[in-house]
Amino acid sequence: MSVDSSHQRQPGLIQIYRPDAAAVRAELAAGLLGPAARIAPKYLYDALGSRLFAAITELAEYYPTRTEAEILARHATDIASALPTGATLVDLGAGNCEKAARLFDYLKPARYVAVDISVDFLHQALHCLQREHPLLELLGVGLDFSTQLVLPPQVGTGPRVVFYPGSSIGNFTPAEALAFLRQAREVSQGGALLIGVDLVKPVSVLEPAYDDALGVTAAFNRNMLLHLNGLLGSNFDIAHWRHRARFDTEQSRIEMYLDAMQDQLVQWPGGERLFRRGEAIHTENSYKYSVPGFEALLSEAGFAQIRCWTDRQNWFAVFTAQAA
Repeated sequence: MSVDSSHQRQPGLIQIYRPDAAAVRAELAAGLLGPAARIAPKYLYDALGSRLFAAITELAEYYPTRTEAEILARHATDIASALPTGATLVDLGAGNCEKAARLFDYLKPARYVAVDISVDFLHQALHCLQREHPLLELLGVGLDFSTQLVLPPQVGTGPRVVFYPGSSIGNFTPAEALAFLRQAREVSQGGALLIGVDLVKPVSVLEPAYDDALGVTAAFNRNMLLHLNGLLGSNFDIAHWRHRARFDTEQSRIEMYLDAMQDQLVQWPGGERLFRRGEAIHTENSYKYSVPGFEALLSEAGFAQIRCWTDRQNWFAVFTAQAA
């Protein structure tokens, strides 16, 4: 079927998130000056960081991306049967939109809303997607939903399927995850949630996924310091910092750090910190769940009719849940 390009839809774009350089500098400085230095994981993702993460997903050690894709492909029909058809598909952290696009034939959404921190990254992806789906209404929303998930009125009314793949929920503490899931339930407007969750598994599998033999994850983590140099005006020398990842069994989370390899004074306009050898900057957490544990979290957030699919090794899970 050919479609007259003059009548083809064009994707809409809404930029809500506007970076405030002064606020970013204040946030970064506060993190570096805390009793235990820490930087939010969103600062891992500058242009180079995003490309490095894309490379990480291709590594043999990094199982989450391919395992989730395998679950979604194998169980697509069953998953779709647990979700409303003809709803608005809201893709959180959409990136290149590929994960959601693979589900279009099954979910048959009335419209697709791709949410990411900047519409600049979404612009090209949505235009390519529009050529493949010329009759589908597409909307890109530039939004930082890490602290609050509220969608603009242009998204429209009616039930929504909120899609949150990749186990990004693991970057939240359990309390933060509960608050986020409650917001997702409100945003769904009586629809449903489709979410990917990484499961607890042997440390021998978990830790290499975050500290691969090729050193791509190390480069990804250390690149954060170059990003900080640009944002904060700091003088980090990445040659003096080492990547470390460990699984904290008690808290059921992978922790990523950057460890100082020698004493060094890091300075930026209006501030400085002396890092002693071995002192760390905490850059990311990734919580791992059991299936019953995440089901309980969904129930506490107000979801019902929860269903779950896993891979053969029970390394990863995909959940659907109806807004109660």
